[in-house]
Amino acid sequence: MRERVLAIVSLIAQYFLEDRDIMTENDLVEELLAVGFEAEEIDAAFNWMENQTLAMPASQTLTAPSTSYRVFTAEENRLLDAEARGFLTRLRSLGLVDDETHEDIIHRAIQTSEGDVTLKDIKTVTVLTLFSQSQNEWMREFDCLLEDDWPRLLN
Repeated sequence: MRERVLAIVSLIAQYFLEDRDIMTENDLVEELLAVGFEAEEIDAAFNWMENQTLAMPASQTLTAPSTSYRVFTAEENRLLDAEARGFLTRLRSLGLVDDETHEDIIHRAIQTSEGDVTLKDIKTVTVLTLFSQSQNEWMREFDCLLEDDWPRLLN
């Protein structure tokens, strides 16, 4: 069920990233039901997003690239695949996320995993974490992260 809930969360995030007419929550739920998701899964996705949003600090901004290095714990190395760890390291070293956001992404990814956390999983958690911080400030960054468009992201 976790993967289906994350799929719903990903679809909702993509909906907000696209320039579409604003839909009500009911319309969005009806659309998700129409494509085959169950009401309990949709409810779980909305609850997860709400909990993640409420847990976020009030404001955060881009910071200068960090000069310190983060060492992953044995558990993190076991749960996060190499591509996911590399992606997180790249985000932090480029200054796209600060130390607190970096830790938050790792914590959320591990907390929601039922096994290995893949690159796709970590990208979804990253986008949702940044999304919960500020919808409008990060719109371009979301698009770039999902598309692996690093040159546009850095310019």
